[in-house]
Amino acid sequence: MSGGVDSSLAAALLVKQGYRVAGVFFRFWSAPGTKGKNLCCSWDAQLHAQAVAQKLNINLEVVDLKAEFKKQVVDYFLKESASGRTPNPCIQCNQFIKFKLASKSLIATGHYARTRNAQMRRAKDKKKDQSYFLYTLTQKQLKNVLFPIGDYTKTQVRAMARKMNLPYKKEESFDICFIGQNGLGDFLKKYLRLQPGKIVDIAGRELGKHQGLSLYTIGQRAGLGGGLYYVLKLDSKNNHLIVTNNEKDLYAKELEVEKWHWISGNAPDKTVSARPAAKMAGKHALRAQIRYHHKPALAGLRGKKLIFKKAQRAITPGQSVVIYREDQVLGGGIICF
Repeated sequence: MSGGVDSSLAAALLVKQGYRVAGVFFRFWSAPGTKGKNLCCSWDAQLHAQAVAQKLNINLEVVDLKAEFKKQVVDYFLKESASGRTPNPCIQCNQFIKFKLASKSLIATGHYARTRNAQMRRAKDKKKDQSYFLYTLTQKQLKNVLFPIGDYTKTQVRAMARKMNLPYKKEESFDICFIGQNGLGDFLKKYLRLQPGKIVDIAGRELGKHQGLSLYTIGQRAGLGGGLYYVLKLDSKNNHLIVTNNEKDLYAKELEVEKWHWISGNAPDKTVSARPAAKMAGKHALRAQIRYHHKPALAGLRGKKLIFKKAQRAITPGQSVVIYREDQVLGGGIICF
């Protein structure tokens, strides 16, 4: 329970359904001096979680996971960022922190997702669907996971929470929870040794200076020399930020994946996944989502490679690509090329 409307209503629905419920509030690491009510582990959030638990007449346990969170999530985020990649810490947190005990006990969260027969499914509210962040779960874990709000829209969730008079935290959590109000740039400047270098175009011509590759991501726009450019590549070897003034250069039809994880334990049937994406259709079609809120696109698997029917914009190393068949989450992996 984070104190927000989603986890608060999830707990309330379970109580209403007759479950014997106990709440857990996680104390995560955040940068010293970090402020902001948006933080999911702030003192303000804890007070709201306690108020909701009291309203529901359930116990709330506060668990200090600062050290483990720092090691598994923050250090991973910093290491990936330092290597010129763009990691997703929420996926790391779900895999190694929030759902770690799911194979041993029944747990529920306020995620917008659904399960059916130990399968992961997208939520009813496609705009709020969070199944993308949950592809690292296993079937064994999913047997012990409940997503009580997965069948509702965000509007319905807020309306039900108001009707129940739940004293939840009104501010929404957003962005990366451990960074706070000063933003990602200041956080990276504080915890990484950023090395300034050259900004060059695809022909190798120098256009300016960057303040550290970790401050940039593929597809980011920047004004240079009176023109509009897009970040095309982070060249860690030469410490060059490679840019282009042609947005078409950002599109590609292939990517390479490391650390594939399949919820069922097995990759999709080869007779399906190996077919050219152009010939795939209907319920057997595989669709790949290269970042949160990106529209899943038709694709085919070739070992470590994923080949799209249509070119995708700003494929970014370090981000996760998640594979869907209709609304079922099959699995995913980390983009490395």
